[in-house]
Amino acid sequence: MDAGKLIGRGISFPPRVGPDGRVQWSEGERNVRESIQVILATAPRERILLPEFGAGLERFLFEPNTVTTRSQIAERITRALGVWEPRISVESVSVEADPEDARAATVTLAYKLVATGARERLGLNIALAG
Repeated sequence: MDAGKLIGRGISFPPRVGPDGRVQWSEGERNVRESIQVILATAPRERILLPEFGAGLERFLFEPNTVTTRSQIAERITRALGVWEPRISVESVSVEADPEDARAATVTLAYKLVATGARERLGLNIALAG
C-alpha cells in the first residue's frame, strides 16, 4: 500500500497555493512532519475550538537556558506529541544548549512512524532568555 494513503494526507504547512491555483496538500511522512511542527508551534488556547491543542513551548521564552528548563521542554514535547500525533511513537527528545547562541536551545526529535516503522528525525531551535 502507498505510504501516503497509509499515513494520511492534509493541507500543507505552511499553507500554500500550487501553480494551478489550488491549495497544496501534503501526504505521508511529509504530512506527519508538518503536523509535528504545527503541534510544537501552537500554544494552548490558541485554537478556539480545540483549546488544549499544542505544546505551549512559547512559555519558555523568558526562562533561563538551564538543564532544568531544557528537561521541561523535552517533557512538554513528548507529552504533546503523545496526545496530538498518534501516527508516531516518540523515541527520544534531546534538548541541548545552542553552542552558538546562549539564548537558544536546539531540539532533536527522533520518532518512528507507527504505520510503516520508518524512523525519522526532526530538529528545531527554541528561543530562551539566556
